[in-house]
Amino acid sequence: MTDSAAFWPPFALSLHTPRLTLRPIQDADIPAAIDAALSGVHEPGRNPFSSPWAEKPAEELGPNMAKWYWRCRAGMTPEEWTMLLGIWHDGEFIGCQDIAAKDFATLKTVGTGSWLKRSVHGQGFGKEMRAAVALYAFDWLGAEVAESEAAAWNQQSLGVSRSLGYELNGTVRVNWGGDFQDSQRVRLTPATFKRPDWTLTVHGHEPTARFLGIS
Repeated sequence: MTDSAAFWPPFALSLHTPRLTLRPIQDADIPAAIDAALSGVHEPGRNPFSSPWAEKPAEELGPNMAKWYWRCRAGMTPEEWTMLLGIWHDGEFIGCQDIAAKDFATLKTVGTGSWLKRSVHGQGFGKEMRAAVALYAFDWLGAEVAESEAAAWNQQSLGVSRSLGYELNGTVRVNWGGDFQDSQRVRLTPATFKRPDWTLTVHGHEPTARFLGIS
């Protein structure tokens, strides 16, 4: 059987931190991703996402997640891309870290978002996986800015941002799940980045970079 990375080069990519492996979600990973989400992602009734996707019933959540993975994969071009990286700890799928860009060749800017299943909250995984994609963006892709955002009340997410050196970048009122939220934007550069005391190991960067049009 042909290796999937032969026809979809980003499948060759993997990032390794002291405790985590991050790699693009393939079709064989989708059941584990759905099970992780169904186990609970956030406190009931306290949606931290722009869409309340994690609150959907199982018969909707599973198909919606699969469609989202396929849509992002199908839409990847050098001009605009979203790469969805699954997170594994000790062989268990525990969440997702995405990294996205539009007009990267000109703007040299990426955006990130993530989720973890509730049973692994509070163990520092969120900071570790965000640090991993920041390291990859700056040191391997050549990004000059990394942006993110969180609901203004989501101090856990904003605390991770502060701990890595993100600076506040304004608030906007947005429609999140049919209700308004104040969204706090944050911005990181190589100069403000508080680098971890570990080294990121990367495999499969070259074919991924070529696929994204990054020299």
